[in-house]
Amino acid sequence: MSLERTYRGLRVVDLSENIAGPLACMILADLGADVVKVEPPGTGEATRRLPPHWGTDSTVFLALNRNKRSAAVDLRTPAGRDAVLRIARGADVVVQSFRPGVADRLGLGFDDLRRTAPRVVYCSVSAFGEGALGRELAGYDALIQAFTGIMEMTGDPDGRPARAAPSVVDMSTGMWAAVAVMAALARRPDEPGAQRLEAGLVDSGFFLMAHQIMGYLGTGTFPPRLGSAAPSTAPYEAFRTADGSIMIAAATDRLFARLCTALDLPGLAADPRFRRVADRVARRAELAGPIEERLRGAPSGYWLDRIVAAGVPAAAVHTLAEALEHPVTVERGIVRDAARGRVHGLKQLRLPIDTGADCPMRQPPAPGEHTEEILSEAGLSPEEIDRLRPSTAMEGTAPPQ
Repeated sequence: MSLERTYRGLRVVDLSENIAGPLACMILADLGADVVKVEPPGTGEATRRLPPHWGTDSTVFLALNRNKRSAAVDLRTPAGRDAVLRIARGADVVVQSFRPGVADRLGLGFDDLRRTAPRVVYCSVSAFGEGALGRELAGYDALIQAFTGIMEMTGDPDGRPARAAPSVVDMSTGMWAAVAVMAALARRPDEPGAQRLEAGLVDSGFFLMAHQIMGYLGTGTFPPRLGSAAPSTAPYEAFRTADGSIMIAAATDRLFARLCTALDLPGLAADPRFRRVADRVARRAELAGPIEERLRGAPSGYWLDRIVAAGVPAAAVHTLAEALEHPVTVERGIVRDAARGRVHGLKQLRLPIDTGADCPMRQPPAPGEHTEEILSEAGLSPEEIDRLRPSTAMEGTAPPQ
């Protein structure tokens, strides 16, 4: 199966930066869309300068911008704005992540784009939305984690609130933006004109906690910081062994009984204090003590063999290197070689859609790598293209905010 055929012929203009918008556009690109990324002249979008680097390229940028073409255009000039509108002529999708109001001031708002692309799906990505209050607030993944309560719930019980290490809000917002775009494209036969969409980081942050929020709305309570533990069952957390840590997920009464057998702790299974899930949750600390004391007597591998053989879900707490090298990771084909290009030996993560799918892995473009090609396709003459070239003094200037 070739994923690339899904949206072949679809034209997407990517006016976004950072993670969420670029991810949404990369998903469409992987599915075959022609994605044109418009960047500031010189060093390109700001994410290109974030450490760490693979050679001279930011790994953040490399992760989220494959299968795209790049055009370097200064949006702050009338000529640059007009060039983008010509690039977008007849476009199917436009994704932008300017602060609310900036796209309109640039002449690249929804009304501007639908005049040049009458059936465009126009998706705006922002932190707190475009309402009267939200539009005034800047935000990034960590701020949304703090705002929505994710950070307050994350970390050890006796520690400080912690940020989830992956950019979970940015990444989920990118996926939701892609889903919204796909839904809008599916509606096109019944929608005569352009469609306007919003993808808000704050919305994604709250939805990540759907069951915690339902618990709060239904009971008036919410879980405290529990480290690796879960609020609704036990034992369901990481335990130390003689040489590391393992995660055990004995979520039911039946699995708890099996765990006790695997650990040679029959008295624990028979203890009335731990008979039911609710009992074990109420006495989580009392339960964890004897389990960890037992586990500290042997290495992780020994216990994992016994626990898994008993039918209890468990896994080693891996480092990232260990996780990537694990045979299951290799079997799943998570990491793949990118096509040959300017970044030597570049690898990419496939979309988590279909392991057997044939997805292109064209390397992310250099800043403005396809500028002349894209502008020529948009109908600009060589003279017009030449006039758009920035002076040396303007190269590397920041994009509009």
